[in-house]
Amino acid sequence: MTLNEIKASDKTMLTPTDVAEVLRADPQDVRIAAKRCPERLGFNVAVIGTRVKIPRLAFIRWMEGTNEIAI
Repeated sequence: MTLNEIKASDKTMLTPTDVAEVLRADPQDVRIAAKRCPERLGFNVAVIGTRVKIPRLAFIRWMEGTNEIAI
């Protein structure tokens, strides 16, 4: 997916495969990083068993450099 496709999506959560193209990374590398040291990714992740989920809006804010939460 591209960043524009992610922005247009109605998904609440993304997968490593969804964000890999935007990050120019292998989806498996995103999974490994999320499990080993999620704080180094720069965006929030949820690891549930073997699954990794990424909040779409938080990822967009991180990509745009606007990590503050809009109220």
